[in-house]
Amino acid sequence: MNYSLRLLACFALALSFCNASFTDVRAAEPVRIGLLGMDNYQGIAYTHLFNNPAAEGDLAGVYVTAAYQVISDYPESAVLSARWWDQAKTYYQKPRKPGDVVPPAIEEVKSLDELFAKCDCVILAGLDGRQHLEQATAALKAKKPVFIVRPCASSLEDVAKIFAVAKETGTPCWSSSQHRFVPGFSGMRNHPEVGNVLGVDIYGGYDLKHADSDSLILPLHSIEALYAMIGSAGVETVACTETPSTVTATLFWKDGRIGTYRGIREGKVKYSATVFGDAGVSTSGVYGHGVPVKGIVPTNDKYMGYEGIACEIAKAFKTGKVPVQPEETLEIFAVCEAMKRSAAQNGAKIPVASILEAVRK
Repeated sequence: MNYSLRLLACFALALSFCNASFTDVRAAEPVRIGLLGMDNYQGIAYTHLFNNPAAEGDLAGVYVTAAYQVISDYPESAVLSARWWDQAKTYYQKPRKPGDVVPPAIEEVKSLDELFAKCDCVILAGLDGRQHLEQATAALKAKKPVFIVRPCASSLEDVAKIFAVAKETGTPCWSSSQHRFVPGFSGMRNHPEVGNVLGVDIYGGYDLKHADSDSLILPLHSIEALYAMIGSAGVETVACTETPSTVTATLFWKDGRIGTYRGIREGKVKYSATVFGDAGVSTSGVYGHGVPVKGIVPTNDKYMGYEGIACEIAKAFKTGKVPVQPEETLEIFAVCEAMKRSAAQNGAKIPVASILEAVRK
């Protein structure tokens, strides 16, 4: 065991004496995460959760131990990368009170090979989706399980290639928006006031400030949350129209269910939905919070913007079992591509299968 692993093992053992309730988790060999790309706040948010000495449950036993800054021509990449690295390298390094455990500092590395040598798995956290195919391919060929923050890639073709490499190498790989695992969205499936979900009308941001290369990710937060509430893949056709202020899309599932999306281009942005079920109709929770109770949406409960997905990332790295299957992610990107094509054809219905078949050839 090298020095870094010994240090992490000692850190884990010290924590076990501090809190016996999660001794077994902390005493296990820690999972070392390499952070690839530093210009996306999501990577820093996960680092803050994983490296917290007080982390419990699923978040316990995983640590970001190394980071590699990768700069691109994506807007503000260099500025954001420097900002988030300045934060990450100081996380929990100054004890607040005597006796506080200080975790090992995150090491900045200068190459992919150096990063892979210092980690067991990788969070690919760069903003620029155009770089993700090359980066994910390198990590997967190095047999490092990978989680890719939104976006998985900048094109459906690149998404398909990433998952093809994952399959070829037999290495776990997945991607998701954090919105999918916000309790107020995921908890609407089997909600007692809704029952079996028959359809969802969802709304959220459609930020035109994103780089042109990332056009497919503009609706991604809401589309991922829509899939979480519907509970399955299986979209057959998509119809989409747009105006300067709004994008609207209708997704037709093969089993007859319908999901609609309203993308807000102008005005106040809020992420929520109306959920239709065989037991009732209810508004969903809002981003970061829990499910409604008797129609009342909580906003003063524990904020869960990133913690839900962070728990899923930790579980996936510990077990090798991914919570979102590649086929579903591919379908979601095909839906986003279908939205673009439909809008260009004045709202024509676009079959999703034909788009997927083209990238599978």
